[in-house]
Amino acid sequence: MFPIFIIAVGIAVLAFGKRLAVLGAAVGALCGIALLRLFPGTSSPLLSLLIPILLAIFGFFVAGFAKGIINIVLTVLAALAGAAIMLGFLDLFGINAGLIDWVLAIVGGVIGVILVGRFKDWAMIILSGLIGGLLVTRGLSSWMPLLQGTFGTLLVLVMAVGSILYQSRR
Repeated sequence: MFPIFIIAVGIAVLAFGKRLAVLGAAVGALCGIALLRLFPGTSSPLLSLLIPILLAIFGFFVAGFAKGIINIVLTVLAALAGAAIMLGFLDLFGINAGLIDWVLAIVGGVIGVILVGRFKDWAMIILSGLIGGLLVTRGLSSWMPLLQGTFGTLLVLVMAVGSILYQSRR
């Protein structure tokens, strides 16, 4: 059930990530996956599914209700998205370096904030493409271990570019 949920959220954000509520749900789901990775004691299948779902719902509603304070929400989402994207790529390569993971997550968050501060609309499109690609690849890698490492990264980038091209034409 977990891979199907992650793939469905990934496809939704690849297609509709420019909408803040969809992007918020995707960031919530990806943060849930990153939290599960950072706290390895949570191996229960129910907990593995429940945490990303609850954070996705939380992200959806927070982003949906916060249209009045869009710049603040977008900055927070960009920081979380940057950190989650960095951890997602580390996960694809199977890298688990403890404290360095946290430092790289902070670096990813700072990059996300800088990107959104300079190019708001493009930042949403690029972040949603990367998040959608990571979610779909993460879900598919449960069934196809070949998607770990280089092949998974290439798939993420191909889906991200496709999503960016699709969303930027609208």
